[in-house]
Amino acid sequence: MIHIGFKAMGTDVEAWCAEEDSGQELRCWFEDVEQACSRFRLDSELSLVNASTDHFVVLSELLAEVIRAGDQARDLTGGLVDIGVGAGVVDWGYDRTFDLVRPLDRRPPRSPVPKWSLESRTLTRSPRTLLDLGGIAKGWACDRAVELGIATVVSAGGDIRSIDSRTTVPILDPWGDTAARVPLGVGGLATSSIARRRWKAGTRDVSHIIDPRTMEPVQTPILSCTVVARSAVDAEIGAKAVLLQGEEGLAWAAGADWIESAIIVWHDGSVYATPGTVVAA
Repeated sequence: MIHIGFKAMGTDVEAWCAEEDSGQELRCWFEDVEQACSRFRLDSELSLVNASTDHFVVLSELLAEVIRAGDQARDLTGGLVDIGVGAGVVDWGYDRTFDLVRPLDRRPPRSPVPKWSLESRTLTRSPRTLLDLGGIAKGWACDRAVELGIATVVSAGGDIRSIDSRTTVPILDPWGDTAARVPLGVGGLATSSIARRRWKAGTRDVSHIIDPRTMEPVQTPILSCTVVARSAVDAEIGAKAVLLQGEEGLAWAAGADWIESAIIVWHDGSVYATPGTVVAA
């Protein structure tokens, strides 16, 4: 088994592949996904879609597939995870790669509530509804890389898909310590956190996760959440939803039959998990 690592989609990608040629194939795959889904490439398909004022836009099959995963996120979470919050992300200052984000002097006016739908490859959206594919695209890229047979395990910024029964994942808390070790095996895992990508808007500390109910950065006592599910996309959806649920997040995850387990780090550093969560020694 060959271990490879490279930068893509604004994060570190690691993978375990059976053959050397698979490493190059994986790099090309992530390049294709980034060219379709990046908010930060001015020539990406997503950037061109977001810049368009057209009410209807016909998408490539790749971008349409990722947006279908975003539609699935709304369905699974009752609208709580919504890729249409891009205007809120931009208005609150995350309008460039994170290392270039600067504090805002004051909080911005409220962004419009997103309204969008996808029929086949045709996207319909209300004015100033911008899409932010973020972790959904990373999880989807990992899932598809494994499903296409390019790799047995792929990790992109904490979103992981594995078909190797031996895969165990260390879960780090926001301070870099190991909160738990999860025997993932075959499945998907993702971590969502408000502790790292933070900046100031007026006197308020804000993060990149926008609550579609308020179109403001989420306010939650949970610093980070890790979810294990069938796929990396499902795990990404679940982890973000738990953060957005706040105090009720862990109970919500325990009642979601598509979530295998969830582990959260509370604001005081305490670690909690859904009943029956299995951790490695």
